[in-house]
Amino acid sequence: MSPLPPRPKRVVLLGATGSIGESALRVIAAHPGRLELVAVAAHRRLDSLAGIARRFPSVRHVGLFDGPAADAAASSGLFPAGIRLHRGSEGLIALATLPEADLVLLAVVGTAGFEPALAALQAGKDLALASKEVIVLGGKFVMAAARASKGRLLPVDSEHNALFQCLEGRTPSTVARIVLTASGGAFRDWPVERLSDVTPADALKHPNWAMGPKITVDSATLANKGLEMIEAQCLFGLHADQCQAVLHPQSIVHSLVEFTDGVMLAQLCPPSMTFPIQHALLYPDRAKGVEAPLGLDQLLQLDFRPVDETRFPLLRLAKACMQAGGAAPAVYNAANEVAVAAFLDHRLSFLDISRVVERTLDACRPAEAGDLAAVRAIDREARRVATAALSQR
Repeated sequence: MSPLPPRPKRVVLLGATGSIGESALRVIAAHPGRLELVAVAAHRRLDSLAGIARRFPSVRHVGLFDGPAADAAASSGLFPAGIRLHRGSEGLIALATLPEADLVLLAVVGTAGFEPALAALQAGKDLALASKEVIVLGGKFVMAAARASKGRLLPVDSEHNALFQCLEGRTPSTVARIVLTASGGAFRDWPVERLSDVTPADALKHPNWAMGPKITVDSATLANKGLEMIEAQCLFGLHADQCQAVLHPQSIVHSLVEFTDGVMLAQLCPPSMTFPIQHALLYPDRAKGVEAPLGLDQLLQLDFRPVDETRFPLLRLAKACMQAGGAAPAVYNAANEVAVAAFLDHRLSFLDISRVVERTLDACRPAEAGDLAAVRAIDREARRVATAALSQR
């Protein structure tokens, strides 16, 4: 009697209507024998979430974080019969711990992802993590939960997924440094004197990646790379001086690892999130990707150059936060979110983003958080100080 084929891996997708969610759905749809979507959640995009539930009949649970959206969903008639609705933070935790789930892909923005991340690991689920705020704000809690869990913590950000692949099976003491690559964003090649006049519309024209507004602005300021360095330090147990960044306009090499003997390993693929998402969802297996790989039969140029931290002060500030440790990265993240939101709302200039972050870091010197409640308090205070700094630019 031949053995039964293995059942598909059952996936919960938290943050299903964002750009990460959209890429994840493409991957799941491409591998019906390997992946089965059992639950999805969004902040408030009711119609989009209902559309996903109709496209994937295996979905039996949906969650909406926003209360009014959840109330509207209950009486909307948009969802297929038999769907169970979950609401608020408790709903996200319920989805993250579904008994039938094998893996939770967390793409929830901000602090709302904390409890679901911890709950998934504590329940022994594999956690594919795409929400960098979870690590930047409370990395020590997440890493402690991962060490105690029967599940695996799998990085989804393209840079950290690349590092994960390059470091797998390597002895930590053999690692000299890791190098994250940065495209440089929309203004990489602009004269510095033009930066004082850029608009949100200018900032959202990323040369390589299709992403949400906030992360696209962060790519232009290199705040995103600063946050990724903070995340990498925590995820891989590195010292601050082992984490570096370099400009790489093509976005083909996603990270490099230099070992103590001087040898470097790099991970290469086209600039699409489907590659790291598929790696995390199918890990440790591999399968044909949903997009074409690099074509080495064509001219392929790879350029690298150092980052000018005068032009990109938010990278300098991130490095200072890594050296300071404690709650400094949480303050950096909160202040940057406030400043970017003000820029996108035409209430702050592009160059003033870094100034607001620096003033907030100077004003906030909290002790290291002892629990998640303290993390949230630090986050709230940093946002209050950053909001006040908007009028002092």
